[in-house]
Amino acid sequence: MEPTAIDPRHVLRAHLWPERRALVGLIGALMIGTVLPLSGPIILGYFVDRAIDGASSGQLAAIGVVYLVVAAGAQAATVIRTWVASRQAWTATNRLREELASHTLSLDVSYHGKHPPGELIERVDGDVHAIAEFLVTFLVDILGSALLLGGTLLVLTVEDVRLGVALAMFVAVAFWFLVHVQRRAVPSSAAHREVVANMFADLEEHLAAAEDLRANGAGAHIVRRFHDVSREAFRADRRAEIVGGGLVRLTNLAFTLGTALLLGLGVLLQRSGAVSVGTLLVVFRYSQIIRQPLERIIDQLKELQHAQAGVARAAELFAVRSTLDWPNPDDAQRLSPTGGLSVELRGITFSYGDETVLDDVSLVVDAGSSLGLVGRTGSGKSTITKLVLRLYDPNEGTVVLDGVDLRRVGVDDLRRRVAMVTQEVQLFRASLRDNLTLFGTHPKDDPALLALLDELGLGGWLRSQSDGLDTELGPDGSGLSAGEAQLLALARAFLAEPGLVILDEPSSRLDPETEVLVERAVDRLVAGRTAILIAHRLSSLQGVDSIAVVDHGRIVEHGPRVDLIADPTSRFARLLAVTT
Repeated sequence: MEPTAIDPRHVLRAHLWPERRALVGLIGALMIGTVLPLSGPIILGYFVDRAIDGASSGQLAAIGVVYLVVAAGAQAATVIRTWVASRQAWTATNRLREELASHTLSLDVSYHGKHPPGELIERVDGDVHAIAEFLVTFLVDILGSALLLGGTLLVLTVEDVRLGVALAMFVAVAFWFLVHVQRRAVPSSAAHREVVANMFADLEEHLAAAEDLRANGAGAHIVRRFHDVSREAFRADRRAEIVGGGLVRLTNLAFTLGTALLLGLGVLLQRSGAVSVGTLLVVFRYSQIIRQPLERIIDQLKELQHAQAGVARAAELFAVRSTLDWPNPDDAQRLSPTGGLSVELRGITFSYGDETVLDDVSLVVDAGSSLGLVGRTGSGKSTITKLVLRLYDPNEGTVVLDGVDLRRVGVDDLRRRVAMVTQEVQLFRASLRDNLTLFGTHPKDDPALLALLDELGLGGWLRSQSDGLDTELGPDGSGLSAGEAQLLALARAFLAEPGLVILDEPSSRLDPETEVLVERAVDRLVAGRTAILIAHRLSSLQGVDSIAVVDHGRIVEHGPRVDLIADPTSRFARLLAVTT
């Protein structure tokens, strides 16, 4: 599964472009949010100058009202631009998250085998979250701060060129200083976060194994281990606080000195009559205003790296392509919409990497008949079913379903006509109804669902639930026993109405009473359909028509079940004799 290069910038543009109209409105809000804060100091300076000139109380009150309106408008503009930026950034990145999730689910089982769920969750959610956070801060902080800095320099230059040049020099020196301060602070802060992350990971691991640790007398060791890790976290935190706190105070001192020098220049100009007292107040206010945008811009430079990495990783994931070449819906051949589907494997050879799992396997299952696959663990039984489901393609040979080469069958048609039930039942954090219908994939009305559950033996359990079909389930089963969960999985297969059913040890690890219910449900499900059953407990294959014995990737025996049982020299008869 070789990835093809995709430009990360194209990924970002493609998801931001649909929000272009809202972005225009955001720019307008940013402009207003810049002009109003810049107007405040000017109005304040004008107020001071008018007061010194002896303006009336009414005039000063009017100026004060204008100042309050401008200040309130600046706050409102800040709220609006933050809301708009957050909405558009999260709308764009949620679209990206959805497409990444859909793309990831479409990739081969082989890809998912090499990349654990935790990694994929981080790729789909964690990276996109970093992008969203940066977009919000970029649209609000970086653009807004840059506009505010530029506007401050422009306004002060118009007031007095010398003051404008002095402020520009101050901004340049402050920017250089803050960048170097951050470079000093980041390593100690990162080291602290890493130590704390390790401490929590260590703690989570030990809490999860608390029962085993107590049972084996390892509690004292774990406490000592926790003390050691906590000591490392404390030391790292102290180093980070010393470095970070010292640099913050040094930054405060640097800005104080810069402000003092800028004010000193202003005082000299005011005494020479070049500027007014009000202008001097404007200089002071602007010297205070510029610190926050400078710090925001510099602080977001490191977030830019995380966002760039997130976009690059998203592009890398989009570049991965499935090795399964599914036909276009218009070109795909259709399977029979009803009835059982015949299965034929013709000279199948398959490998996981360098390990050959199936070697020249040929097998035929007639439509409407049932086949039991038996053999040792690792012999290749499950791989055969995965090829029939087209989770993989064989290295050599052909899988034929209903007389059609599986490579010519559309993915939707295949998933609709073939169902699989395994011993590991996957439940979702959703209602019983959604778990049964797989969120509407197999739609049925409530009476049909209730009748099916009654038929399979789940009616009593359902009636004990106050919420009925609205009962919330979860990954842990939420009150369902292993057998009830297995019956629920079989109910899903009934709702799919498949032509081929693949059952992988559906009644294993169940108590005898529940096993009877599951086997009855299996018999009902298999009736009138083609079925392939994998079993280690040969007693669960009493109703199948034929048996195939798999050994080291080869079909070493295949025939009608009754004939194999009647032949004491057959492998199946010998296996049956050993297990009974």
